[in-house]
Amino acid sequence: MPHELSPELRGLQVQIEGWAREYGLDFFEIVYEVLDWEEINEVAAYGGYPVRYPHWRHGMQYTELSRSYAYGLSKIYEMVINNDPTYAYLLAANHVVDQKLVMAHVCGHGDFFKNNFSFAHTNRKMIDEMANHAARVRRYMEVHGEDEVERLLDRCLSIDNLIDYNAPHIKRHDHRRAEDEDGPRRVPKKLRAKAYMDEYINPREALEAEQERLEEQQRRDEHFPPRPEKDVMLFLLQHAPLRNWERDVLGIVREEAYYFAPQGRTKIMNEGWASYWHSTIMTTRALAPSEVIDYADHHSGTMAPYPGSLNPYKLGLELWRDIEERWNKGRYGPAWEACDSYDEREHWDTGEMKGRAKIFEVRRHYNDLTFLDEFLTADFVRKHGLFTYEYNPMTGQYIITDRDFKAVKEKLLFMLTNFGQPWIEVVDGNFLNRGELVLSHRYEGVPLKLDYARETLENIQYLWRRPVHLETYIDDEPKVMSYNGSEHRVESRAEAA
Repeated sequence: MPHELSPELRGLQVQIEGWAREYGLDFFEIVYEVLDWEEINEVAAYGGYPVRYPHWRHGMQYTELSRSYAYGLSKIYEMVINNDPTYAYLLAANHVVDQKLVMAHVCGHGDFFKNNFSFAHTNRKMIDEMANHAARVRRYMEVHGEDEVERLLDRCLSIDNLIDYNAPHIKRHDHRRAEDEDGPRRVPKKLRAKAYMDEYINPREALEAEQERLEEQQRRDEHFPPRPEKDVMLFLLQHAPLRNWERDVLGIVREEAYYFAPQGRTKIMNEGWASYWHSTIMTTRALAPSEVIDYADHHSGTMAPYPGSLNPYKLGLELWRDIEERWNKGRYGPAWEACDSYDEREHWDTGEMKGRAKIFEVRRHYNDLTFLDEFLTADFVRKHGLFTYEYNPMTGQYIITDRDFKAVKEKLLFMLTNFGQPWIEVVDGNFLNRGELVLSHRYEGVPLKLDYARETLENIQYLWRRPVHLETYIDDEPKVMSYNGSEHRVESRAEAA
């Protein structure tokens, strides 16, 4: 069971939050719960929300975290969730200096959650909403059986990345039109005739037959959906022949996917921002002389390189510091960009001191993709020794392939676009007028993992109930992968048409 803060920790919270607000951070009320290592692993297995619906993957995640902690491979120091009030968890075994660091770090996250535009549309009472989701899922399990509901959750969770990550920020037209707004209606042409001859020259039976033919032709000509739909989950939610409880479960998974999406889109900024403020608060206000070594040890551990990938804490922190320094010294604008003297650039300092205001402005208006696109510079890449690398099958080792700024930036932006995941759209919901679903993979030189693609097709077909086709590229050749409920098929585009 969670424990309330001790008087000592409560005093630290008040002190650190006061310093954070003095620096200009703005966050909701923060509620801390102190957990032992088993409890914090359990909460982490649920993504920070212990009230979430039951599913086997939460147990699998708990086992993995517990083993990692037991073998000394990892340790969770803190967790914080986007909510009002903001909930955060502290590990009971942490030293006082660790609790200070975590509280300062949480203040940074809380400020980012509240003020970054990516989170403006998120549900600020999501912990209550997730409890509602869990109650509905448990009720379905009681009625339809735990195994059947869990199988459906498996299928829904396998496609929870097939959403439109930009959807909350785009105003789209509603394509669902009322019957009297369906546009020009096709009507059969009538031959000219006197009124008394009309029923003989334009017999009613012939006109009705022609009207039926024209309406059928119009249904064939109208494309469904009218334009490619990036939110595959929404398309299935609206048009798949699901039972009411199945539709509700799919909607639950989709709602939670959209809630968590901004955290994925701002991982570098968010962790860097929290790290910037915990280092600022700790080194200027919170550290006692006897705590310096322990703080330096734990902070450097957080900033250490990740094996085989970028550390978002380190990259984000250094970029925030770089932006602050550049705007403090006036290293931006046409004059700075036009300067090609290495010596002048090294000593450039206009004394503007606008860095702190600039980082607060950036914190509000950017996500990881635009953040790196705008503020990752050649000087930064060179200073921090960034490079691209790839696996060499001949040597069995990873090798550096490029240190060029453009190559490094292009690689980073590619990794962040759509979370580095395949871009899949619905392009036809009534293929050949047979109710079959056609998806299209926007190919950018990176092929799909075929085993993943097959399993995903199976799960979408289960929800759609009709054959599903995926247009993609295999070995740089245009192909169509299909699944009809019993067998997989791969054909060329020409064969499938």
